Amino acid sequence: MMDGNETKSNTVPVVDFGPFLDGKGEDKQRVAKEIDNAFKTVGFVCLVNYGIKQEEVDKCFEWSRRFFDLPMESKMLAPHPPTAAHHRGYSGVGLEKASHSDFDEKPHEELRQTPDVKESYEIGNEEDEMQPNIWIPEEVLPGFRDFMNAFFGSCTSLTGSILHSLALALSLEPTRLSAAQSRALYQLRLLHYPSVPASLLRSGAATRIGAHADFGTLTLLFQDGVGGLEIERREGPDGARTGEFVGVPAVPGGVLVNVGDLMERWSNGRWKSTVHRVGLPPTAGGEGGDEVVRDRYSIPFFSTADPETVIECLPGCSSEEDPPKYEPVTAWGYINMRMQALYS
Repeated sequence: MMDGNETKSNTVPVVDFGPFLDGKGEDKQRVAKEIDNAFKTVGFVCLVNYGIKQEEVDKCFEWSRRFFDLPMESKMLAPHPPTAAHHRGYSGVGLEKASHSDFDEKPHEELRQTPDVKESYEIGNEEDEMQPNIWIPEEVLPGFRDFMNAFFGSCTSLTGSILHSLALALSLEPTRLSAAQSRALYQLRLLHYPSVPASLLRSGAATRIGAHADFGTLTLLFQDGVGGLEIERREGPDGARTGEFVGVPAVPGGVLVNVGDLMERWSNGRWKSTVHRVGLPPTAGGEGGDEVVRDRYSIPFFSTADPETVIECLPGCSSEEDPPKYEPVTAWGYINMRMQALYS
């Protein structure tokens, strides 16, 4: 793991999304191209002026802290079921094991076995009949449910706008990608990484979340200022993997957006699903230090295509020199396969 004191340049491009939301013609095309280039080379982009007010994001972090500050018996009033078939509710520290990459690359028994030192609460679309939400009782945390549903809607709207920009980058109909996600069967996740001795993270005896790639289409990530997020650096015009991890500090007023494995398949590898992890923050001190790394909070929002969507090479993403690389797969078949790894 990269030592927390080692500094690396931030390779994630920062793009002003405001001209896409408010602009016309050339402005939209320019922003779409910038996001397309970021996803082709890095797999991540940081958007500013993205349409969600900072006050709303700050309030979501406040609600998250209030939830995780509850006694365990209160949090367990909304328990995550024992398998990943119903991915909602509260999961305690150590229940998940984030997998490194696409299931096609490694058999199940070779996936990382170290549980992550974090706790989480999963929220989905209230209209999702396949995976109904598991809410903490209203009297335990009044107002929590209403706010989270509203924030879910804000993130859904932003995701739709980003999908429109990607369709524009491929010269497709604006709704070509968003129409395949019209049911918004998405996941809002509240994450809390408890404080932990830096020496345990440095030695690998503990991990906040190990190296993994997301497995949907797009992920929005709101993070606090504690730090520790690292992505695998890519280089060259094709975004080749290097095996080296670099830190990604939070940009004030920005949201990180990254490509998931399903989107990489959909784009025939044009957009990169980049491996990332949470390790020591840059302020964690030298190699011999044994200070305690303070609590970290983050809020990812995972999107994916509707379950019946057939994920196959999009128009404009293949050629005679670069034919389709992946067999067609339904979104649900692929996501369900990946989800099973989290709780097994």
